[in-house]
Amino acid sequence: MSGPSAPLRAWSWLFLPALLAVLATVILATPIRIFGLTPPEPVFPMVLAFAWPVIRPSLLGPAVLLATGLFLDLFWNGPLGLWGLALLAVYGGAFALRNLVAGQPHRILWVWYGVLSIVGFGIVWLYLAGLGATPDPLRVGVDLVVTIALFPLALHLIERFEDADIRFR
Repeated sequence: MSGPSAPLRAWSWLFLPALLAVLATVILATPIRIFGLTPPEPVFPMVLAFAWPVIRPSLLGPAVLLATGLFLDLFWNGPLGLWGLALLAVYGGAFALRNLVAGQPHRILWVWYGVLSIVGFGIVWLYLAGLGATPDPLRVGVDLVVTIALFPLALHLIERFEDADIRFR
């Protein structure tokens, strides 16, 4: 570890990262085309859904994820609650794996983040397929790969706040 961790205040480890995830989502959804292609739309809150239960499970985390998921549903014009469900499933999976991944090398954490991201995207895919609105597999695949590539952001959050809860020192 490179130094002391930041204090564990709800604003610094929950609300500010959620606000930044929403802002990044809005910025990447701008209608620009480069060589006829639109930029990928990774699910930035997936980073939070993985990192928060690893840092410290709390009641605020799932509530903020649900609100963030509802924002994604409204922003992307999807069924209400869909992304909230997917993010909460990822949160639940990370919470269940919390003791297993503690102290593991970063590449193992990245693999678990990738697996849980696939689960989250799979929930969305299956739900939309059930509605008869199957998304473009190539577009979803690109978005999934870019979302998995966001793991360094989750690692940064985990490393910044992992020792901040004085109950575990």
